Amino acid sequence: MAMADITVLCMNAGDKETSYADNSVLQKTILLKTRPILEHTIRDMLSKLLPVTCIKVADLGCASGPNTFFTISQIIDTITGICQHAHCKSPEFQVFLNDLPRNDFNTVFRSVPAFCARLKEEKGDMMGSCFISGIPGSFYERLFPSGSLHFVHSSYGVHWLSKIPGRVENNKGNIYMAKSSPPSVLKAYSDQFQKDFSNFLRLRSEEIICGGRMVLTMVGRSIANPTSKDCCCLWELLTKSLFDLVAEGLIEESDVDSFNMPCYNPCQEEVLEIVEKEGSFDLDKLEKFGVNWDPEDDVCNKNFVFNKYKSGQNVANCIRAITEPLLASHFGETIIHNLFTRYAQHVAEHLSIEKTKFVNIVISMTRKQLATPDALAD
Repeated sequence: MAMADITVLCMNAGDKETSYADNSVLQKTILLKTRPILEHTIRDMLSKLLPVTCIKVADLGCASGPNTFFTISQIIDTITGICQHAHCKSPEFQVFLNDLPRNDFNTVFRSVPAFCARLKEEKGDMMGSCFISGIPGSFYERLFPSGSLHFVHSSYGVHWLSKIPGRVENNKGNIYMAKSSPPSVLKAYSDQFQKDFSNFLRLRSEEIICGGRMVLTMVGRSIANPTSKDCCCLWELLTKSLFDLVAEGLIEESDVDSFNMPCYNPCQEEVLEIVEKEGSFDLDKLEKFGVNWDPEDDVCNKNFVFNKYKSGQNVANCIRAITEPLLASHFGETIIHNLFTRYAQHVAEHLSIEKTKFVNIVISMTRKQLATPDALAD
């Protein structure tokens, strides 16, 4: 069977039990934790931008469900609050929601009228009009006219690669980087991320105005070693679940060998190096923080009582919501339920021994001012 088809990459659609909309608590947790950086970035941007008639905002990798509008609400709340405090008129908002063409935009569009009505009810005259559009396409390509955006946001998007890395055919027995992966596989993943992230920054630099801002959050890793458990363990357990199905004769071992996840969890140093080398943005802030695989297992959740099977199922539901289309296109839909039943069990056993965390990297950047002819002459 051919290598996984990345063109089917999307979150599970609709509002069924296995949908992304019903299994994105982790992503909501991340958005809440990164809100202070988001607010600080917008506040600093507006201090140099106001007054402005219309602010144009893009959310890249918007997916569908409640989180899609949660980010936009945060941005609008922050801007209207700042304008109210400064006793100036709030600008109009033009919001672009972007994701790959297979994203569930129908659900997104059906939610727009209610979202706009709620904004009008809550904000009244404090807020300018809000215009929302969907932009289907890869953020590894140009999406917007030159110099047209003030602010770009993306959460849990840019660690997804534009394609399966080359030279990974010999990654047998693994679906991602692992301790048993040859050095060539580790380098292939690293090279692909460097190429993709550099391209992402270059493209956004063409679309964002000078002085415009960008806030990105991605799943990373805590140390330089690309096979560290905080980025590979999750996929190793999924690999183990796939080989359970191989042992039962439900899938072929060669099918597992030909499947590789199209993502990469960078370390902080890699992100810094790429931003500096690409050169279009000034890095204003970088923070790293961990979140338990099961976001319900949080120190702030005083009602939480650890149950390894419940946590295992929570994690399995989350991973299924973001990987099912990709897995189903490669292995077939009939194995998905069995696969994630076993995966929930393996995750449960792992969490009963060790509560592993997702390592998250959030960066805030400013589009550099273009050099003037006089500056170039100097």
